[in-house]
Amino acid sequence: MRRKDREVTDKNTIAEILSKSEICRIAINDDNGYTYIVPLNYGYCDNSLYFHCAKDGKKIDLIRLNNKVGFEIENFSRIIKNDQPCKWSMHYLSLVGTGEVEIIEDTAGKKKGLDIIMNHYGKATGNEYVESHVNNIVILKLNITGLTAKGNGEREVLTN
Repeated sequence: MRRKDREVTDKNTIAEILSKSEICRIAINDDNGYTYIVPLNYGYCDNSLYFHCAKDGKKIDLIRLNNKVGFEIENFSRIIKNDQPCKWSMHYLSLVGTGEVEIIEDTAGKKKGLDIIMNHYGKATGNEYVESHVNNIVILKLNITGLTAKGNGEREVLTN
């Protein structure tokens, strides 16, 4: 990291960013040498990110070809304005990482992943899932292999 003064190494702050941010973007290599980036709702548990998606589509096709991905999560606080345009800044916290994705297709695993996602957004208990809906999705479990965090200015994590 070039700006060591902005590196965030505190494990509690990193865990807060992972648990309180709302969107994760994953970057998947496509078969034409380009990167496919998609924003997703997610849940975080035990050094893994969980996503739900349809069983078919470009994202699934690409992950089946190469399950090594990059990801990004940000937790913005506010823009810092200045009279001089080049002196504008932003107070923020963000994470960039790498990982390997597992596609979870069994019912129990999918429900566990859905519970983790629901808990992330504030519904921790009492989740009942319509079986036909569960049958039509897969859960993507991104096992984090590397992660760096960065922040500027106020380091207050926004809550969802």
